[in-house]
Amino acid sequence: MSNHLIIAPIITPLLVAALQLLVGERRRRTVVMLSIASCIALVLLAAALLQSVSDEGALTAVYRIGDWPARFGIVLVADRLSVLMVLFTSVLGLALLPYALSRWQHRGGHFQSLLQFLLMGLNGGFLTGDLFNLFVFFEVLLAASYGLVLHGSGARRVSAGLHYIAVNLTASMLFLIGVSLIFGVTGTLNMAALAELIPTVPERTRALLHAGAAILGVAFLIKTAMWPLGFWLPRTYAAASPAVAAMFALMTKVGIYVLLRLSLLLFGDGAGPASTHFGSDWMLWGGVATVAAGIVGMLGARDLAKLAGYNVVISSGTLLGAVGLHQRAVTTGALAYLVISTLAIAAFFLVAGLLASDDDDNTDDSLSLEPYEQLDEASAGEGLYAQEDESRVVISAPIALLGGSFFACTLLLAGLPPLSGFLAKFAMLAPMLETGPRVGAMVLFTLIIVAGFCTVIAMCRAGIQIFWADPDRLFPKVRVSETASILLLLGLCLLLTVVVEAPLRYLRDTARQIHTPAAYIHEVLPPTQEPSP
Repeated sequence: MSNHLIIAPIITPLLVAALQLLVGERRRRTVVMLSIASCIALVLLAAALLQSVSDEGALTAVYRIGDWPARFGIVLVADRLSVLMVLFTSVLGLALLPYALSRWQHRGGHFQSLLQFLLMGLNGGFLTGDLFNLFVFFEVLLAASYGLVLHGSGARRVSAGLHYIAVNLTASMLFLIGVSLIFGVTGTLNMAALAELIPTVPERTRALLHAGAAILGVAFLIKTAMWPLGFWLPRTYAAASPAVAAMFALMTKVGIYVLLRLSLLLFGDGAGPASTHFGSDWMLWGGVATVAAGIVGMLGARDLAKLAGYNVVISSGTLLGAVGLHQRAVTTGALAYLVISTLAIAAFFLVAGLLASDDDDNTDDSLSLEPYEQLDEASAGEGLYAQEDESRVVISAPIALLGGSFFACTLLLAGLPPLSGFLAKFAMLAPMLETGPRVGAMVLFTLIIVAGFCTVIAMCRAGIQIFWADPDRLFPKVRVSETASILLLLGLCLLLTVVVEAPLRYLRDTARQIHTPAAYIHEVLPPTQEPSP
């Protein structure tokens, strides 16, 4: 593999976003074509990277910008985990594009360029091998997300968006403080160099190192919406436009990715007695508390978009607890659950947006579950029921499609057979029973099962109210491009139900690689670049 390919998923959306800004909003067709070309190119580039790391086994590819030594220069690293996340990001961005193009992008300016900057920040965060550049890409994706969450204006959206911005600015400040403390102790921010230096850190400064790592961890725990730091998420995601909320479902996984990467690379089994598995118990019990809080919020939700937001909270808590267990087999299942749950939640946000939308470009209201909010009579043409005569009731095809999609999302989010949500949860839960008498693992196991049961209750209650309780309910018009995105996301989940062996084998190899990071360290830091304390 040419190592120059590693930087392509970062450069491509950056150049496309710059071109879109130069072209301007008046040439909307050109802007759209650039976005489509960029998203397709990103999928192809990520697929090429995935094929390369799969062919090369455990080998990690490194791109040193300017050919500076890894300890001092900017380093991009492509291993199985980072390439998996880049491919997933690219596929999700491409899948959401038809939905965004239908009507949602017209509610404000520069939607497509903001989306490209977001993709750039996400890909850069996954590929970087340096904490400082992780901060840089983190700020790029956050800056883009600020514009996207406020896209379309409206009092509800602006209120939630400003709250979101304040919370994330705080997280960025904590990120910078934590990185500064780590650099002050070790003299480097390269992840591989830190992995070699941490076991040799003197005891007199180890507490300062742990303090920096803890502060850095809090910044990403805010991003993962760990309880009680995730109070902002359901309200913000419910207020954002559906396509943005669906993309934000992946942004919570950035924190999970970083915590998984750093906990195994910096504080794995080779970190020394004082630092091995540092913070793992906090992640485990934080994940337990987050799942519990998500269950309560989901059962109490009276807003369809907030119901989707609490599913994001449950997904993040589940993954956070799984990361805290530091068990290879659990990590394999957690990676599968990350992919499936994000696809299902993204599809659910899109379905919720169609059920709530009245085709008014200025609205930012979501669907209230209790009591009903009857929609405008102007949209009666696409109603749920079309009476042909007094003895026959016909459900229109678009509403039948939304109902079927809602049902599929319920199965996936609850982890019920026969879809891939069940397979992913089973792959994650089964190894937890082999951890021995570990209280945290058993509590997490139980709560995940309870969360699935409560998801069925909450989703069935919402589905009955929306589709069955009121036969005269008026539904909005549904466009082909909007349903295309939903069908694509659910189709990927269905494909992963049928094609299981190859993806699961890749995830097993990924878990093995990140749990034994010697190859990662060796490729980033050749023997001639020994780090000095």
